Amino acid sequence: MNRLKNWKYVLPIFAGFMILLQACKKDPDPVPAVPTITSINPTTAPIGSTIAISGTNFSATPSSNTVTVGGAVATIVSASSTQLVIVVPATAATTGVVSVSTATGQTAQSSVSFTVSNKPVAEKQGTIRANTVWSKDTTYVLRGFVYVATNYTLTIQPGTVIRGAGPERDPEGLGRAGTLIVERVGKLIANGTASEPIVFTSSKAAGQRNYGDWGGIILIGKSPINRPGATSYLGGIRGTTETYNEPEDNSGTLRYVRIEFAGVSVANSTNGQTSGLTMYGVGNGTIIDNVQVSYSRNHSFGWYGGSVNTKHLVALRGTTNDFNTDWGYYGKVQFGVGLRDPEVAGPAGAVANGIYSQNFDPGENAVGVPLTSQNGAPKTAPVFTNMSIFVTSGTPSTATTSRGGGSFQAGLHLTRNTAISVYNSLFYGFPEGLRLEGTTTGTLANVNGGTIDLKGVTLANSLTPIVGGGAVTTDIATTYFNNTTRSNQIVPSSAVASLLLNSSTFNLTAPSFLLQASSPLLTGAVTGGKVADSFFTQTAYRGAFGTENWLQGWTNFDPQNANYDR
Repeated sequence: MNRLKNWKYVLPIFAGFMILLQACKKDPDPVPAVPTITSINPTTAPIGSTIAISGTNFSATPSSNTVTVGGAVATIVSASSTQLVIVVPATAATTGVVSVSTATGQTAQSSVSFTVSNKPVAEKQGTIRANTVWSKDTTYVLRGFVYVATNYTLTIQPGTVIRGAGPERDPEGLGRAGTLIVERVGKLIANGTASEPIVFTSSKAAGQRNYGDWGGIILIGKSPINRPGATSYLGGIRGTTETYNEPEDNSGTLRYVRIEFAGVSVANSTNGQTSGLTMYGVGNGTIIDNVQVSYSRNHSFGWYGGSVNTKHLVALRGTTNDFNTDWGYYGKVQFGVGLRDPEVAGPAGAVANGIYSQNFDPGENAVGVPLTSQNGAPKTAPVFTNMSIFVTSGTPSTATTSRGGGSFQAGLHLTRNTAISVYNSLFYGFPEGLRLEGTTTGTLANVNGGTIDLKGVTLANSLTPIVGGGAVTTDIATTYFNNTTRSNQIVPSSAVASLLLNSSTFNLTAPSFLLQASSPLLTGAVTGGKVADSFFTQTAYRGAFGTENWLQGWTNFDPQNANYDR
C-alpha cells in the first residue's frame, strides 16, 4: 500500500522530467547545400578570357567561392547562386576539370573538361592609317615594317602579346624583320600594368628564340636632333630626320612593357641596326616608365636626339650598349638596371658598354678647330641617376666572348664631345670602369667646363678603373674622377664583398638586386644641382635599388622559356 502511495508522487515528477527533456532537445543542424555544376560556357578559351560556370547553390559573395580550372585557382569576376564568371588562370593545365568549393566545405566538379586554347592570331603589315586598338584576346604578329602613320594612334590593351616575325616573312620580300615604327605625330599608347604587362617578343616558340629575331620598337618625334635634316634613320626605315624644335612633343605612352629578342640586322641597309627600343627626337610629352628590353642584338635602349624623360628601365642580356645616347639627346633617366651575360658581347668586332654617350659621329673637330652645332641644335647632355649595371662577379675580361663575337669594354664610355651627367650609380664587372676620351675642343673642354658631371659614381671590380683617350689622358681622367668633391668611389676586386650586394645579383634568370641591410650603397647619394630637378625622385642610396623592388610582377628574366601561345 505504501508503494502505491510513493508512486503517486513519483509519476508526476517523472512525467515533468520527460517533458523538460523533450523541450531541451536541439533541432538538428541544417545540411549545407551542395553546389552543382550544370554547364561551362565556353568549354575552350585562352588564358585571361572569362568563362561562365552555371549551376546551383553557389555563394553570391565571390570571396566565399573557390574555383579551380585545371588545378589552378581562378579569379572570380562576379557571383550569384546560379552562376560564377571567372578568368582563366595563366597556370591552368591545358585540359582539366573545373571545380567550385563554397565556404561550407562543399565541392562540385564539372562532368566535362575545360581546354585552354591558343589565342587567335592577327598578322599586321604595311601602314596603319586609322586609330586602332589591339586587345589581349588576340596575338598580333608584325610582318616587315609596320608603320603607325602621322596623326593616328595605336592603342594596345594591358596583357596583349605582339610577336615580331623574322626577315624571311617580310611580305614585300625585302628581308625586313617585323618592326613597329611610330612616325612623327603618330602615337603608341601601350599602357600595361604590373599584373598585365604588354609583351613584344619573338614569333618563335619557347626554346628557339634568339637575339635579333625581329626589329623592335622605333619612336620618331619632333624634339630637336643635332644632325642635318637630310640624315637618314638607322636601320633602313623610311624618311629623314628633318629639323624640328618641339621638345614637349608627345609620341604616346610605354608603361609596363617588355621588348624581347629584338635589334635585328636589317637586310639591304648600309646604316646599322635597330635597338630594342629606338627613340629619334622623342619629346618629353612622351611617357616611358617600367620598360624591360631583353636579348637585344644591338643596344637595349637607344636615344638619338630628343628630350624624353624615362624611369625604371631594365636591360637584360643585351650585346652592345645597354644605354646608348647620341645625336644631341638631352633628357633625363632615373632607375635603370643592366644585367649582362658575361659570355655574350657583340656583334663580331664590337665592344660592349654599360652607358655609351657621344654627341654624334665624328662629333669633334681636329685639335684647335672650334666646334659648330648643327642648326643650333643641342649637344648630347642627358642626366642619368640611380643606375646599376652588372657584367660579372668573376674576373673581367677584354677577350672576345665565347658567344657573340665582340668584347666588353667600359661601364661608362664617354666620347666625341658628349656633355652627359651621371650621378649615384654603380658599374660592376667591366674591364674598364670609366673610359673618357676626346679632343681639347670637345670632351676635354666639357670636362674642364663642368658640362660633363660625374658624382656619386661607384666603379667596382674593374681591371682598369679609369682609362683616358686622345686629349683626355688617363691622368686627367683619374684626377677628375677622384676629386673628393665628387664623392666617387673605386672598389677593387679584392674589396667588392664590402658592398654587400644581394647574393642573387648575378643570377641571369632569377636575379635580385635589393642590397643587404648594411650595404654602404644604401647611403651617401649626392643631392642638389641637376639631381634636384623635379622629375627625379630624391633618394639616399646609390644605384637603382634601395629597399623597394620595382621589378616585381611585370618583368621576366627567363623569356626564352615563356609560353606566349596561350
